[in-house]
This record gives sequence, C-alpha cells and structure tokens, in this order.
Amino acid sequence: MAQKKGADGYTSLAKAIASGQIDSFYIFHGDERYLLERGLAELRRALCPDGLDGFNYKRFEALTPTELEDAINTLPAFAERTLIEVHDFNIFKHEQKERLADIFSDLPDYVCVVFVYSTVEYKPDGRQKLNTAILKNATVLEFTVQDQDKLIKWISRHFEDSGKCISRTDAEYLAFITGGYMSVLRGEIEKVAAYAKGDTITRGEIDALVTPALDAVAYKLADALAQRSYKQAMLVLDELLRMREAPHKLMFGIALKMRQLLAARVCFENGLGTDAFMEMCGIRFPFQAKMLMDTARKTTLCECRDAVLACGMTAYELNSGSEPESRLTMLVARLAFLD
Repeated sequence: MAQKKGADGYTSLAKAIASGQIDSFYIFHGDERYLLERGLAELRRALCPDGLDGFNYKRFEALTPTELEDAINTLPAFAERTLIEVHDFNIFKHEQKERLADIFSDLPDYVCVVFVYSTVEYKPDGRQKLNTAILKNATVLEFTVQDQDKLIKWISRHFEDSGKCISRTDAEYLAFITGGYMSVLRGEIEKVAAYAKGDTITRGEIDALVTPALDAVAYKLADALAQRSYKQAMLVLDELLRMREAPHKLMFGIALKMRQLLAARVCFENGLGTDAFMEMCGIRFPFQAKMLMDTARKTTLCECRDAVLACGMTAYELNSGSEPESRLTMLVARLAFLD
C-alpha cells in the first residue's frame, strides 16, 4: 500500500472509490471534519450498500489486538468486503505496537480497516521503528481545509440549493469570519439562508446571524486599533469576552493577530507581496492576507513591534496573576496609546 499524504484526502478517496481500488488499511485525519465525515460516509456506501446494521460493518471506539484480529478474520457475509472502523484509538502509543504492526502487514483483501482520528490527535513518531512499520502499510489521508476557489464555489452552490445567491466578496467574508471550515459553514449557511429576507445574501445579514470565529474577532480588534478607533476596539474586546473562551485562548488569538500584523508590515516595507506574507504566516486564504496587509499599511513598524511586546507582557501577567478580564482590557488600552 502507498502512503498518501496529499493535500486533499477527500479527492484521493473519491478516486479510489470510483475506480474500485479501495485499499485495505486507511488512516483518516485532518482539520476539515465535514470532508472527513463525507468521505467516511461514501466509503460506507461503497462497501456496505445494504446498510450498517449487518455483519459486514464493525465499529470500535476501543479494542485490543485480539479483538481486531477476530474482526479481521471474520469473513464477509454475502458481500465482497468487511468494513472495520476504529475511532480515536492511538495505535502509535499502544503497548502492543509490534503485534499491531504484524496485523497490518498481512491484511486480507476482503477487509478495509479505517482508523479515524477525531478527538485524539494523529501524531506518529517517525523516530520509532514500530510506528514506521505501522505506517508502511497504511494509506494516510489528511482531510484539509479547501483552497479559496473551491471553498467559495462550495459556499455559493449551497446558497443556490436554498434558492439564494451570494456575491464572491460576501462569500469570502463569510468564510473568513467562520474560519473557513465546511463543518462550521454548513450550519451557518443554512441559518442565513433560512432567515435572509431577499434572494441575495447581504453583509448585514451575515453579521446579524453568523457567530464569528475567535480569529475573525481578533482581526476586527487589530483593524480597529490600526484605524485609531479605540471605542470600536473596546466594543470588539467586549465581543471577545462574551464568547466565554478561556482568557489564555483569547490572549493567544490577539497575540497571533498582532504577530501577523507585524509580519505584514515587514513584508510591506521590504516590497514583498501577499504570497510571501501567506507563506511566512501560514495563512490559507488570499483574502485573509489582503485584509491584514491593508491593515498593516495604516500602521508603522514600531507600532507593530510594540504591540507584539505588549501582548507578550500581558501573557506573562495572565500566567502570574488573576483578574484576566481586567488584564485584557488593559492590553487594549496599552495598544490604543502606542501611537
């Protein structure tokens, strides 16, 4: 079996199902839960056309090597293959990894074993020979967040299915404030489509109905500060606090945005474009990078550097003291007077 670490696990799986070349051992992981679940559903339909309540579908949340062997050695009934799903089982930390490696090295053609990582982190250790032996026989599929063009088309298509339309600019904005995850976007699209008054979705309806991701709100804070709109910055901070996230998580979101703003300013001053900035900061979507680059143009390098230092000081204070909301409020006040 080939180990496939491609950028689009869903596409790889769809091609395998369409061609009838489904492997015997898969590992599914990745941030895009929507595509992972959709891929898993299509695999189930392909291998268990009569449903999941028969002898040819087995699901485990935890299991021993003996139980896995028993499931593998059970021949399918009135079907070509048995689908065995194992959810959130960390094979790389199991005390009997050597036995598991032996099992995976000799899987029969009539089974398809899928290890699905959802709440447990997929984290193989390449330094351990047994982990390498396990992966040698696995087809590893990573279900990643889609690129900008695919995501915008997907958003537009789902609104069309509900009898609505949305401009590309507003589709980009919707993707930005939700973090770009289809698993989140699906519910938000349904909500906006159900409550929007006209045939065309407006920015105002998105703002009124969609719950923004932490990253998007942190960006709004950075933009308000760059605009010298300190009252708006305090309103955005209040929005952050009302999200009821852990203070340290809020601090991380604000600090990350300030570091990205500093990187954007460095790129701007050195004549580097959006592509260089995206690569430097690991930003997925060009429209996100453009927003940060536009904000960076309204600041100075010194202001951005001081903002990052102020975030570091507040993070230290959070780790060594109490009253986190007061410390976050003081951070915004510090940032407001940096100019």
